[in-house]
Amino acid sequence: MPPIVVSDFRRPEHPVDPLFVHRWSPRAMSGDPIAEHQLLTLLEAARWAPSSYNEQPWRFCYGKRGTPNFDLFMSFLMEANQVWCKGAAVLLVLMSKKTFSRNGKPNSVHTFDAGAAWENLALQASAMGLVAHGMAGFDPSKACSALGVPDDFELHAMIAVGKPGRIDDLPSELREMEKPSPRHPIAQWAFEGKFRG
Repeated sequence: MPPIVVSDFRRPEHPVDPLFVHRWSPRAMSGDPIAEHQLLTLLEAARWAPSSYNEQPWRFCYGKRGTPNFDLFMSFLMEANQVWCKGAAVLLVLMSKKTFSRNGKPNSVHTFDAGAAWENLALQASAMGLVAHGMAGFDPSKACSALGVPDDFELHAMIAVGKPGRIDDLPSELREMEKPSPRHPIAQWAFEGKFRG
């Protein structure tokens, strides 16, 4: 199959940095490792996400390809995700602390902040020519137990990161899905004044 041209599938309604439009979630990954400095650059991007009271409640655990941790992290995934995640260079679990460290009170926006950290990582990956694909299809209970995650944390997603691979190497049912998804028009979800959706 020819390489994906994002502009064939996505056109912004208003001028934005191309980084936002070009970021998408491929599944095809080559199976090649990424360098340690590349992984640290992704985590550095996540580090600079905004957070309430600068709490920075996000935490990432990860397993690198070719290590026992990678196999462990693969075991958390639903079988449908294991099929294509085998080409990832790194698998990560994203979680966040449900209470403020400074006073122990509930942090009602810990998930919001963790999402900001994920978006930073995803955009950085795109800028570096890497794939970053977030997934809800995993077993949080199994991951919590295996990774020793305290009760004060909530698991949100797993993330597969790797170098782009060949679409033809994906199972046939996934090849059809391997393209940038469109977005709803702004008028469908942003309203001046009262809610209308």
